[in-house]
Amino acid sequence: MSKGETEMHSIKLSKRVGADGILHLDIPVGITDKEVEIMVIYQPLEKPNQLKTPEELGWPPGFFEQTYGSCQDDPIVIDSEGDFEEREEIV
Repeated sequence: MSKGETEMHSIKLSKRVGADGILHLDIPVGITDKEVEIMVIYQPLEKPNQLKTPEELGWPPGFFEQTYGSCQDDPIVIDSEGDFEEREEIV
């Protein structure tokens, strides 16, 4: 490091945002009476077992209720693919 440069430190925290929508941080950094530059990057955490609604996943409201069973009277039938020609093996 050249003269005048200081070390950059990284601290990772998990905090809860209050009901007021404000995140309060108290971070002891071990220095006093100095100016510091701060960068905050936040990412909301979701519980893995928390299921999203179809609307949250991008489906239009009522999509599954409107389309469920729509093919019940007309089942999908897969026709035979026919016979394929035999080709010489590539060596």
